[in-house]
Amino acid sequence: MAAFFNCGQICLGNERLYVERAIYDRTVEAMTKAAKSFAPGDPMDKATRLGPLSSHGHRDKVLGYFKAARDAGAEVHAGGVIPDMPAPFDGGAWVEPTVWTGLAQKSVPVQEEVFGPVTHIMPFDDADEAIALANDSPYGLAGTIWTKDMSRAHHVASRRRVGALWVNSWMIRDLRTPFGGMKASGIGREGGAASLHFYSEIRNICTRL
Repeated sequence: MAAFFNCGQICLGNERLYVERAIYDRTVEAMTKAAKSFAPGDPMDKATRLGPLSSHGHRDKVLGYFKAARDAGAEVHAGGVIPDMPAPFDGGAWVEPTVWTGLAQKSVPVQEEVFGPVTHIMPFDDADEAIALANDSPYGLAGTIWTKDMSRAHHVASRRRVGALWVNSWMIRDLRTPFGGMKASGIGREGGAASLHFYSEIRNICTRL
């Protein structure tokens, strides 16, 4: 869901997935199967799991990243193409949910925000490597950690450079808690008491007596 919800058009989406090497192949297989289960359909139908992108212009941008990924040597396990849709939906800006592997950490599709239904999966060997890879991004809005080891979760969470971090969950929000990003994902916080500062202008009036 974190990769494909709202056709990937969500600021909290996960476009990069780092997986411990011991379960890497199994995860790629499971994500590929999941991607193929998100069949596109009528956006007004509650059973539909994938709607279209917001515009054809945005789809062109997303498809540009798909081409860049293929040119950079990505292996496409699912998606990456425009699906055939029946009327009256054939004019929509559709694109299939996409799973990649094999890209370099510094490649453009990994470093930039696609804002489409895509995730790139990369293996890691230890927690330090996973933290370094996850933090190696100009963005820092949100992330997730999935583990059965809560001590490890706390250790990793304290070193992640993101404004919102979920452990064994995603998209759980209480509007009373602070929300905002790090690095190129913005400054300041919204939510709860933090909103009072975000939407206030603090003035300094200096009077010499």
